[in-house]
Amino acid sequence: MITLDGKNTSKDIKEELEVEVSQLLANGGKRPHLAAILVGNDGASETYIGAKVKACDKVGFESTLIRFESDVTVEELLAEIERVNENTDIDGLIVQLPLPKHIDEMKVTEAINPIKDVDGFHPTNIGRMALNLPTYLPATPAGILELLERHEVETSGKHCVVIGRSHIVGSPMSILMARNNYPGNCTVTLTHSRTRNLKEITKTADILIVALGKPEFVTSDMIKDGVCIIDVGITRVKSDKTKSGWKLLGDVAFEKVKDKCSFITPVPGGVGPMTIAMLLKNTLISAKSKLGS
Repeated sequence: MITLDGKNTSKDIKEELEVEVSQLLANGGKRPHLAAILVGNDGASETYIGAKVKACDKVGFESTLIRFESDVTVEELLAEIERVNENTDIDGLIVQLPLPKHIDEMKVTEAINPIKDVDGFHPTNIGRMALNLPTYLPATPAGILELLERHEVETSGKHCVVIGRSHIVGSPMSILMARNNYPGNCTVTLTHSRTRNLKEITKTADILIVALGKPEFVTSDMIKDGVCIIDVGITRVKSDKTKSGWKLLGDVAFEKVKDKCSFITPVPGGVGPMTIAMLLKNTLISAKSKLGS
């Protein structure tokens, strides 16, 4: 069993980006600039945004954090997005999800200029991805592809089963893993909450990507020997064995399945760090595109 170490892989990517930023500045380019909008004071969102700001500083990016109270109106939020869209100094814009229930997330996503949509969620970018045209890939799926490629996981001709059909992970992963590319060239089965005989399907998977949001949902009786497992889920649960009183669990029962796996991502330290690294990579692509480089 080989651990797909997202923590160290993302560190390598950040070091590569740091070198690229130095070269960009040396060639007369400007420092890449990522803006983030945070609505409310959700603890998890605060943590994620903090990690993204820290990562920007690490690789030499500028970053701007724009905060709104949870009762912000849709009109106020859209007006701020438009201001960022028009700001030529800012290369990338993300709006941290989830948003309060009174705000239509899709309306917000569609308001972001696709050129600055470094999360890769805008319908224009999703469409270009589906057509295998140059675009920003959604950060988490892009991070998974990097993990597979950098660990030289064979994907061609394999059966890839995806559990979860969200537009953030599951759906784009099913498209990307079927592409005529590496990583890709898989036969893909996309499963979800209405899928019948799920266990029978997952037991045929050579590559299993789990993005369900249910802690330790996948157990050893659901997989075959030699499977490669990508665990996207992360859920905070109470624990009397940690100082904090909490622990993080993935969608896969790691200890119960690891001995049957050829490759597996840990939680934490697997897919999560890769998401931030890919967000930075997309922002650098945006910054460099303005120079025609």
